[in-house]
Amino acid sequence: MDRRPIALRDQSFVRAIAAWLVRARVKPNHVSLLSVGFSAVTATCLVLAPLAEPIWRSIAFLGAAAFIPFRGLCNLCDGLMAIEGGLRTRTGEIFNDLPDRVSDILVLVAAGYAIPQVAWAPGLGWLAALLAALTAYVRVLGAAAGAAPQFGGPMAKPHRMVALGAACLVASVESAVGQPAYAIAGGLAVVAAGCAVTIICRTVRIVRELEAC
Repeated sequence: MDRRPIALRDQSFVRAIAAWLVRARVKPNHVSLLSVGFSAVTATCLVLAPLAEPIWRSIAFLGAAAFIPFRGLCNLCDGLMAIEGGLRTRTGEIFNDLPDRVSDILVLVAAGYAIPQVAWAPGLGWLAALLAALTAYVRVLGAAAGAAPQFGGPMAKPHRMVALGAACLVASVESAVGQPAYAIAGGLAVVAAGCAVTIICRTVRIVRELEAC
């Protein structure tokens, strides 16, 4: 299996959007790049949130949560367009993977600066971004060594998006009632810890598979 197993890929509305993009002659690589744009909007909302009054801070966190799924939708559609839509290219793997690393870094690092009340939050954001990149590195390294691609969690890319999206929603409520957005720090801690476990789990599975050959 060289594709991430995602149940949403089989949803009719996702396939309908991908099919429409194919008919519109949009390239999968462009959709992959668009995912970075949505992540940049999410990151902007997160960075601006602590600079605003409580009600606008709440709206900023809601905006961040709202744009995270659009990145996921791009990730679903580009693969469907490339494979089912017959638009696969030699550069597809590069555009499929590299924008995801950029998106992770943008969003996770920005989240670290979204809660100035927690002095160590920026460092936690950078740590989460580093560990997220390492989960992908381990997967690519294992595949290069001849093992099956490892997409499992507990904190793979879809799980990271869900965790941070949920944290943004809770942070929106916290901000609306005038409280610091501690949920963001909690979400980053969950992502960082989950990524560390994911790196270990993927490495163990890869090593076992290669040693069994």
